[in-house]
Amino acid sequence: MSRETKLVKNTFILGIGTFLPKLAAFVTLPILTACLSKEQFGTYDLITVLVSFLLPVATMQIHTAAFRFLIDHKHDKELASVYFTNLIAFVVPVSLTVLAITFFFLPVPDLSLRLWICGYLFFDTIVAEVLQITRGLGRNMDYSISAIISALVKLILTFVLVQLLKHELRGAVIALACSPVLSLIYLIFKIRIYELLDFSLLSWDVLKEMLAYSWPMVPNNMSGWVMRMSDRLVVIAFMGLPANAVYSVANKIPNMLTLAQTAFSMAWQENASIASRDVDAGKYYTKMFSVMLNFYAGCLGLIIACTPILFRLLIRGDYAEAYPQMPLLFLAVFFSCMCNFQGGIYIAHKATRSVGITTVLAAACNLIVDLSLIRHIGLYAASGSTLVSYVVLFIYRMIGARRLVDIRYDFKGLAVALGVILVEAFLCLLNRPVLNIVNICFGCLSFYFLNRQISASMFKLVKRKLRRRG
Repeated sequence: MSRETKLVKNTFILGIGTFLPKLAAFVTLPILTACLSKEQFGTYDLITVLVSFLLPVATMQIHTAAFRFLIDHKHDKELASVYFTNLIAFVVPVSLTVLAITFFFLPVPDLSLRLWICGYLFFDTIVAEVLQITRGLGRNMDYSISAIISALVKLILTFVLVQLLKHELRGAVIALACSPVLSLIYLIFKIRIYELLDFSLLSWDVLKEMLAYSWPMVPNNMSGWVMRMSDRLVVIAFMGLPANAVYSVANKIPNMLTLAQTAFSMAWQENASIASRDVDAGKYYTKMFSVMLNFYAGCLGLIIACTPILFRLLIRGDYAEAYPQMPLLFLAVFFSCMCNFQGGIYIAHKATRSVGITTVLAAACNLIVDLSLIRHIGLYAASGSTLVSYVVLFIYRMIGARRLVDIRYDFKGLAVALGVILVEAFLCLLNRPVLNIVNICFGCLSFYFLNRQISASMFKLVKRKLRRRG
């Protein structure tokens, strides 16, 4: 199987598992925006971002090391036991310590709500570790199924607890806390993860090797958190929780691009890591840069074209102020996806320290722009600082990646992709019925012409599968 075909196959399989969780988030959005006040929705958004910060701190991102080392020895069960045992022996006690500290310092007066938030953090942390072991073992389908289970539980519980029983913020947090539990149970029994646990294999040398690889990823994830969280904290400090709710809503539709990006990012890390040992790695990365540039631009174009319709369908309540923020955020999420592509090259070459350094610089840039402009242009400071930070990160990683491998960038294709996004974002901002129809047609045509090659690969893969079954 060629590298391109394998990438398409893994992206398709992982896409099944990442699409439904992201879809569940959008399906629950109308429920949350309708049933929660702006203050409650702003708090809910803060909780989810807070957990995304604490997870890498509690685990030192050690699961990234387990995945990276296992990918080279995915059929070696004994080696899998070594990495999994040492991972669990490190993560569980450290997570419990972080949870105890978090419980006492959470700025939430409700005791039961604090317990549910801590439960959400704990189970989300453990599931994240087990999922990476699952991927490292090459069990991508099981990874996807577990993610689907988590998404369905979250969707059902949000509907029941928030929409029907009117438990508001507490109900929304309970849904978050319970969703990873069944996912974890499925993985425990499906891949018999408990069979990998053997405490006789505990090794300080193995743990040091894993942490030496993973700890530079902590600044990377924390800096990514700073880019998301600093916007929220600055907005809350200067404009209040209702403004944070508006900014959170403004991010929802642009972040739909992660439906496409998340699955590819996971598949790309695996392929990039395997290809890093090949003599033609630079040519392969060059080709994939152009492919993914066009893919992200085409997908984002379709999302922008459908935004006027999506905004009316998904958003309830008084959030009209969120709409003008989205053009800047569309560009920001595009550069974010391209940064993640380049991050896969860094990880493949085990240059995790450089990943952390580049993201720290971008986070500092984000915070400086945010604080400088928030008093003058309000929410546009948060949107603009996010765009500026990802552009800075994109340029820095482009330069850095060339030091690792001979990759050549398609600057003409980049200009075309940005042109498509800018035209569509402008038409979307005008939000006039005739222009919206024009925008949808333009978005469909752009996606087709930008992605003829990847569409052909997908068609060949499906055709081959059908032929084999026939």
